[in-house]
Amino acid sequence: MGTGVDRIKGASAPSVVESSRSPRLKAGGEIPSLSPQRYPEPDLIHRSFDHDLTMKPAQPRRAFLATVAAATAATVLPWTGCKPSEGGAAGAAGADTIKVGEFCSLTGTEATFGVSSHEGTVLAIEEINKAGGVLGKQLQLLHEDNRSTAGESVTIVKKFISRDKVVAVLGEVASGRSLEAGPVCQAAGIPMISPSSTNPKVTEVGDCVFRVCFTDPFQGRLIAEFARKSLKLSRVAVFSDVSSAYGDGLRQYFSDAFTAAGGQIVVQQKYSSKDKDFKAQLTAIKATNPEGICVPGYYNEVGLIIKQARELGITVPMFGGDGWEAPELIQIAGGEALKNTYYSTHFSPIQDTPEAKLFVAAYKARYQGKTPDAMAALGYDSAKVLADAIRRAGSAEPTKIKAALVTTDLVAASGRTRMDAQRNAPKAAVIITVENGQFKFVQTVEP
Repeated sequence: MGTGVDRIKGASAPSVVESSRSPRLKAGGEIPSLSPQRYPEPDLIHRSFDHDLTMKPAQPRRAFLATVAAATAATVLPWTGCKPSEGGAAGAAGADTIKVGEFCSLTGTEATFGVSSHEGTVLAIEEINKAGGVLGKQLQLLHEDNRSTAGESVTIVKKFISRDKVVAVLGEVASGRSLEAGPVCQAAGIPMISPSSTNPKVTEVGDCVFRVCFTDPFQGRLIAEFARKSLKLSRVAVFSDVSSAYGDGLRQYFSDAFTAAGGQIVVQQKYSSKDKDFKAQLTAIKATNPEGICVPGYYNEVGLIIKQARELGITVPMFGGDGWEAPELIQIAGGEALKNTYYSTHFSPIQDTPEAKLFVAAYKARYQGKTPDAMAALGYDSAKVLADAIRRAGSAEPTKIKAALVTTDLVAASGRTRMDAQRNAPKAAVIITVENGQFKFVQTVEP
């Protein structure tokens, strides 16, 4: 796979990105408008790959986020390459930098998730470096787009470790891609922090894999409890994405919790990622006369499912998990169809904590007034947690970073992050609905 080097003066080609919403609020809060906006990427030196034609003209498949300071925000930094350090610890691109890899979906079906998470990560790295870095060194972020494509994450992470000598890896949002990359990091002894992969199998890979979000067993229970207690549902259908570890796992955790609480699953229907026509399954669901429908999946398909369900005259509540969170959900389904729908997520931009307020203000300032969503907050927190671990370890050696991550106790944008015995982060969740075409906070659910 050939590579090229593009030197970008000032900001790179703008990307269109959208965002959403998400703990600790007073009920009834309305989420600020999350309409798509254009913004400049940070000042990066891009290495564009010959086969990638998805992003023009700069194709930010991989980038160095080198020393970023307020006084030099528009300066073009020299490209230093990614050679292994000589005579130093892994990850040292020189005496004053520490290399960190990030793999994310900047294009493809889950690009909204990946771009939001990446934006949060970039913001955190910029803040850390502006404040002097870690252990007197600047963090150097290498990021690469996996294009929402199965198998791509493995290739990226192998290069990060073997060629670039990163000390840690950040990613991914989607559980399936984290499950691809986790074994590579585990085998190499390189810590990996997922911002928002919720499938419990992600950290079961081994003791090098961490996450800064809650897991699907908790999310499945809270959705089931919300359906039973708040929506007063007894008989529900489940319509799940069996092509993703996330959707299939959340289906099982919801179903187990709902039936344990006295509810009944009247029918289960299945679909796969990138399907477009769901009317056959929805017609079968309608025939069972459920009181509600749980749809564990991602926003692309969920939006179409809700739209087609309403077209078939299905008016019962529909609900799901954090995979719904994207402004495209409203764009695809339409605000009217989304009445009486609900989803759980990790963060809300109107939550009332000092750390959340600072993050929201900084994010809006960095990205031209855009409101951050949960993926942005968790991307931000993953970088902050890593920097905190390096600082407490007193070293950029991967084994020492891993040991420090185990004892993490840090309050950042999405709340307090601590690691349990499985290296998961027990956290509160929030329930969001849609009213008048806008996302609106409903309630907080504690772990």
